[in-house]
Amino acid sequence: MFGRLLSIEFVKAVGLLILLLAFVGSCFWLTERHKNREEFRPGLQGIGDGFWFSAVTMTTTGYGDMAPRTWPGRVVGLVWMFTALIITSTFTGMIASSLTAERLEQQIEGPNDLRGITTGSIAGSASDEWLRDHGLDFIPYPDVETGLEAVANGDVRSFVYDRPLLRYLVAKSYVDTTELVPGVFGRQDYGIALPANSELREKLNRALLTYLASDDWTTLQRRWLGVR
Repeated sequence: MFGRLLSIEFVKAVGLLILLLAFVGSCFWLTERHKNREEFRPGLQGIGDGFWFSAVTMTTTGYGDMAPRTWPGRVVGLVWMFTALIITSTFTGMIASSLTAERLEQQIEGPNDLRGITTGSIAGSASDEWLRDHGLDFIPYPDVETGLEAVANGDVRSFVYDRPLLRYLVAKSYVDTTELVPGVFGRQDYGIALPANSELREKLNRALLTYLASDDWTTLQRRWLGVR
């Protein structure tokens, strides 16, 4: 949040607001300097008085220490009151946009969100094939740990690979520096090869189904993959 507050966009917004307050404050001073010298003093002090009055008017604080006495000053004040309502709403939106822009940019929910984002993967893997099928380029890494380290260091924005392995490594070593995106982009099933017409096929299938429905399977996922 503090990083976004110090961003160029936010500083520009604040600078524009300060210039606008200075301009309106100068208008107040020009209309009030002759007949209201006690509240809008001569010279730079008076411009500062006008800046203060324009600021408290915009924020609807209104301490009551100053007020325009001439009809031109009151016209300027009336116009500024209504204009300030619009400016305050706009500036609030700019602040909210500045603070949430980075978070919105980091949301990746599907293949199309990877376009224009530096992505890493493992060359020659199924993830390599999936990325190329979707017309997505990537930076090759020798192993998953190196790729996740690149994400943690900011060298790439995303790393695409098998979800179970990513879940395990993120929960083990990168939980504070990386985030696993929800969902699966492309499903891939694991298989166990058996001889044709093997008698073990039925037994193996039943054993797998029984284990997947047991509490042991849930405990195993929680232990190694961090699944809750």
